[in-house]
Amino acid sequence: MKYNKTINIKTSSRDEFINVTGIIRSCIDESGIKDGICHLFNPHTTAGLTINEQADPDVVSDIIRQMDKVFPWNNHYLHGEGNSAAHMKASVFGSSLAILVEQGKPVLGTWQGIFFCEFDGPRSRKLNMKIV
Repeated sequence: MKYNKTINIKTSSRDEFINVTGIIRSCIDESGIKDGICHLFNPHTTAGLTINEQADPDVVSDIIRQMDKVFPWNNHYLHGEGNSAAHMKASVFGSSLAILVEQGKPVLGTWQGIFFCEFDGPRSRKLNMKIV
């Protein structure tokens, strides 16, 4: 048994972490799959995926602020589109996640959430999901 879904995501700022945990939980429930793996794939070169704390929004703010220090937006990059910092941030975070599914729920720690990470917004994005 498998389940495929494409989730549409609209971002509203250049750097933004969108908590998609609830959407992923709903899709797992909709799939009817009780035990397996939920694969998430982001097909964009200037966005990423991560699992991190969702209880305190300051964690996300701190991550975004520190990523801007490591990869400043204006740093005389050679890439002609002017979004090299976004490409670098996306490479650090990665484009996919694999999440265990047990008893019809994603296996996450108490404080963990799943985030779509926008680094070149605002944009319309897609998140591909396959549960097996």
